[in-house]
Amino acid sequence: MACQERFGFLPPFEHFATSAIHVGQEPEQWNSWAVVPPITLSTTFKQEEPGKNRGYVYTRFGNPSRDVLEKVVGALDGAKCHEQHTGWTSLAALDGAKYCLAYSSGMGAILNICHLLKPGDTIICTDDVYSGTRELFHKILKDYNVEVLFVDCTKLEKLEDALKKETKTKLVWLETPTNPTLKVIDIRACADVVHRYPGVLLAVDNSLMSPYFQRPLSLGADICVTSATKYINGHGDVLMGVVSVNNKELYERLKFLQYSLGAVPSPFDCFLCNRGLKTLHIRMKLHFQNGLAVAKFLESHPHVEKVIYPGLPSHPQYKVVQKQCTGVSGVVSFYIKGKKENAIAFLKNLKVFTLGFGLGGYESLAAHPATMTHASVPEEERRALGITDTLIRLSVGLEDKEDLLADLGQALRAAFA
Repeated sequence: MACQERFGFLPPFEHFATSAIHVGQEPEQWNSWAVVPPITLSTTFKQEEPGKNRGYVYTRFGNPSRDVLEKVVGALDGAKCHEQHTGWTSLAALDGAKYCLAYSSGMGAILNICHLLKPGDTIICTDDVYSGTRELFHKILKDYNVEVLFVDCTKLEKLEDALKKETKTKLVWLETPTNPTLKVIDIRACADVVHRYPGVLLAVDNSLMSPYFQRPLSLGADICVTSATKYINGHGDVLMGVVSVNNKELYERLKFLQYSLGAVPSPFDCFLCNRGLKTLHIRMKLHFQNGLAVAKFLESHPHVEKVIYPGLPSHPQYKVVQKQCTGVSGVVSFYIKGKKENAIAFLKNLKVFTLGFGLGGYESLAAHPATMTHASVPEEERRALGITDTLIRLSVGLEDKEDLLADLGQALRAAFA
């Protein structure tokens, strides 16, 4: 909290930790009164008589373990809590998430949202976006007659121009911060623009922030999608996506697609993700602390050309971060001096950081976007987005800060030895 207040971000969301620990976890809902929600592995449920059940019939349609997770994630995406005589109860606030759906992966969640569209519709997508999202949208463009237009949504006039031109637009897709160049988009300002056009939905990918640091629904988004694989689970052992919305009709459409397309997570994965949520508030504070320390270290290092971190005053959208976030995660990108060979040498010499895909776990990871996460993006497009051969993305974990800085220092020296 002190770090957040010191740098002028929004104050922490009220009752976040209590919500994460208690919402949807009431022991009285189980016959055993278990404090930890049990894992319900059954795929089918006994009915009292034909057509009469106790809320569950088949796990693809609904499962107690998944329901618990969806309740708590919906609360963390914005609902407030208050203390009653019977305990802590999730209340859907005006800026909160009334509904949440869990999917078997982040991409599964995105694909379900895409099924809200029909041939002839248009998606306007921010230009710098997760490579999986970009690939999926290109596939839709090619095979399903859905137009996709990539726009720099940090510039509101470009978004406005695109909406005026593309009259069949049904979905605007934002990702903030973007992956991997960490551009920050003003969600509220974009929502004000988008909602001047009836029938257009605004979706925001919140994977790089988590609900602890950013709540897109409270800023005007219609859909908040998050790869729970990342910070929400935080332990590198679950593949999952979650979607939160406030509109009941939209929720019902997405719920139908969830069970009809079948992209539902397993009960065991729901249990693990729910367990990971219990420490999200603690982990995110340390991710911010370590990420900021790494960013400052790199910014002053002679072998580093440029650091991109939304928590630094040098970030071009720093003021936007301050007004829409309670803090910043542990994702840091930077350009190493020299050439591709220096970047590769740096990555090969890391000892504490692990070279690998992914982000948001307790362990620190490093990636070379041009040859790893964004290798499928044409070189000309990568260059235009700033994804050069010297760009490196770090997911700063929860290790001791001194060990992380020492590892980066020795790898930078080795890269130029």
